[in-house]
Amino acid sequence: MRVVLALAALELRRFLSDRFNLFFVLALPLILVAVLGLQSGQGPVGRVALGGEGPVAEDIGAQLGAVGMEVDRHPGRQGTVRSVGDGAADLGVVVGLEDPWQVELVSVGEPHPGVELMVRAAVDEVAVGAARVEALTRAGVDPDEAEQVAAGPPEREPVRVRVESDNALTEEFADVGRFEVGASAQMLLFVFLNTLGASSAMIQARRSGAVRRGLAAPVTAGQTVIGLALGRLVIALFQAGWIIGMSSLLFGVGWGSMSSVLVVVALFGLIAAGLAMVVGVVMDAEGPASGVTVGAGMILAAVGGCMVPLELFTDGLRRVAMFTPHAWAYEALAEIQRRDAGVLDVLPQLAVLAGMATVVLVAGSVLLRRSLVRAM
Repeated sequence: MRVVLALAALELRRFLSDRFNLFFVLALPLILVAVLGLQSGQGPVGRVALGGEGPVAEDIGAQLGAVGMEVDRHPGRQGTVRSVGDGAADLGVVVGLEDPWQVELVSVGEPHPGVELMVRAAVDEVAVGAARVEALTRAGVDPDEAEQVAAGPPEREPVRVRVESDNALTEEFADVGRFEVGASAQMLLFVFLNTLGASSAMIQARRSGAVRRGLAAPVTAGQTVIGLALGRLVIALFQAGWIIGMSSLLFGVGWGSMSSVLVVVALFGLIAAGLAMVVGVVMDAEGPASGVTVGAGMILAAVGGCMVPLELFTDGLRRVAMFTPHAWAYEALAEIQRRDAGVLDVLPQLAVLAGMATVVLVAGSVLLRRSLVRAM
């Protein structure tokens, strides 16, 4: 066991000694997580174009702003309709008349149910306040005093409302933070890419005779193979731990059950480690090997849902995605992050990942033994 751990530690030191690797391992993943999170657009709760002038429009605008809406003001209906039509606003509100009230909602297609509900609640709140002022004024209360009374704090406790939709996509991402999807996807991308990139170290070790000398030492061939695979797994776990830790610290990403996440990462990393051994044995030059691993890693990540969420794939494309380990790992992490799943809940995904890891590790071991008799 000591020999295996020594080989694994040697692989990790060799990998981290490359400054170019440090940028890809430490800096680039966090930069992409930040960029993707900021692009997810979960800043304001919704965007509303508000048309009309006067006290009622002012009160509705203030009420919408108070609940986190981004309000784009327009003097009339035309600008409001144009804003909604251009996609600059999720919903339009036009205040036509104030006595009696005439408020119109403008949308293109079906409005987002959550935004519509919050807009209607804001309009109702203003309407109730105006009705209270009118009632108090009719009862002989001074108008200024009536407005102060109407603007007072509500006597009831706030009620929590959960908006449910029949849109599966909306429901899937309803409770997901802006950085969580990007963090898990980027972790899978970089764990696979950087572990696969370790194939160049394998080629160097074969050329320098380190592998052959290792096998000549008082260690078994099995220990050598396990040590080399474990070295790449250590790289995968180091990469995953860095992204998990820093994304939690910097962006508040919630990962769910950490033990379950580590099981997924370990199996996923073993697949990448096995493929790195295969590439490092089959190819004899670092340059072509780097090109193959980067290209293959990016394609598999794109097909497996690490660049565009799997939930946005068509049914046919999603079936294709399930041929990649990324898609199975993505599904497992989504269950763990979004629905507090544990290891038992993601057993099907783990079983597939374990099967893939076994196949590539056995293939890598067989090819490594055969490579020792081939001149470089």
